[in-house]
Amino acid sequence: MKELVEAIRNQGVGIGDDIVKVDMFLNHRLDTELVVKMGEAFAAEFADTKPDLVLTVEASGIAAALTTAMALGNLPVVFAKKSQTRNVTGEVYQSSAFSFTHGVENHIRVSKAYLPQGLRVLIIDDFLANGAAASGLCDIVRQSGGTVCGIGVCVEKCFQPGRHVLESMGYKVVALAQVEGIDQGRLVVKD
Repeated sequence: MKELVEAIRNQGVGIGDDIVKVDMFLNHRLDTELVVKMGEAFAAEFADTKPDLVLTVEASGIAAALTTAMALGNLPVVFAKKSQTRNVTGEVYQSSAFSFTHGVENHIRVSKAYLPQGLRVLIIDDFLANGAAASGLCDIVRQSGGTVCGIGVCVEKCFQPGRHVLESMGYKVVALAQVEGIDQGRLVVKD
């Protein structure tokens, strides 16, 4: 997606050789026009899969999941919580997802009431690195008896194995922008 690639080139920063910092427009401060266009781009890619619901993990994927759901005809959005809370009671689907950025193992969970059995679920997230978050979400969908009809990510880090992991599991993966590497703090992005 041209606009996202330009934003990454103009405002993104590489830290070390593996951290892609795009919080100026994607996950701390949001460029709302860009996030709406990303949702429209995901909707164009996945409309033919006929999802019933959009699933993400808190918190950075929520904006893109919401605009995607709106562009697909105002589908419901569910986000997996990363920590146990007192207001998520009853039965839950649960899986693990190691956060590359934060360096911690998250136990993600979704109330069974919010993910009814047998739905077609589109997974949307902000980043794809090692595929752990998306794999955890796929596991939650599997537990619900649902079908993952696709995985959309705003930014793929091509120098990490996430796409390979997910595609080897049989999932369609769409990335709106692909970062090939980091060169002295500059992000190298595919056209």
